[in-house]
Amino acid sequence: MTYCVGMKLKAGLVFMSDTRTNAGIDSISVFKKMSSWSVPGERVITLLSSGNLATTQAVVSIIDERSKAVKERAPSILEAPSMFQVARLVGNTLRDVIQMHANGPGQRADTTFNSTLILGGQIGDGPSRLFMIYPEGNFIEASSDTPFFQIGEAKYGKPIIVRAYNPDMSFEDAVKLLLVSFDSTIKSNLSVGLPIDVQFCGEGERAVTHEFRINDANPYYRAISSGWSNALRTAFNALEPFSLDHVKPG
Repeated sequence: MTYCVGMKLKAGLVFMSDTRTNAGIDSISVFKKMSSWSVPGERVITLLSSGNLATTQAVVSIIDERSKAVKERAPSILEAPSMFQVARLVGNTLRDVIQMHANGPGQRADTTFNSTLILGGQIGDGPSRLFMIYPEGNFIEASSDTPFFQIGEAKYGKPIIVRAYNPDMSFEDAVKLLLVSFDSTIKSNLSVGLPIDVQFCGEGERAVTHEFRINDANPYYRAISSGWSNALRTAFNALEPFSLDHVKPG
């Protein structure tokens, strides 16, 4: 399992992903689930992945291979004229990889090789755009009604984002919000874990403007984790106490 979030703000796009992969409680590894490609000043494209690790690595490798020698390899996301076309290329690649594995020798369960992706970026004078791509290769785009996407273990962290998200928030506040969401998820599910990769692509920059990794020794993450727990206890204790009088027949 995994947990990744892509969020659209007026200030740009924010991406955050955990790094834990596991094939059982005694087989846990760390893999980066965030990949980026760019042409400085012209385009930036970021991909977050969840699901079967072999599938996601194959998709990223194919995209990367096509991007390194644009003239000889096509189609390339570095030549696509819009983010919509990039989403189509990535969706087709994901679908083809899943079908290739599912139709090969050995295991044939349809869901075994599935993967879901979050794709975001900016090309030329176009706005920043954010997509969620499904195993079938189709996709949806973020809007004012759906300004963020989650993949993987989403249920624990979603209520926190829904309650506090604001499109006008700064990059710093978005990171704080997402760290609370990730901390809640990590505490609820052992299949999601640190370190956490963070990236921000400023609107109009067409570049990765901030990128860093947060591990369990990071003092700010520790402060967020303990502070959120304390804040929840304080809020709970401040609520009106329950009494059986509240349920007496009228």
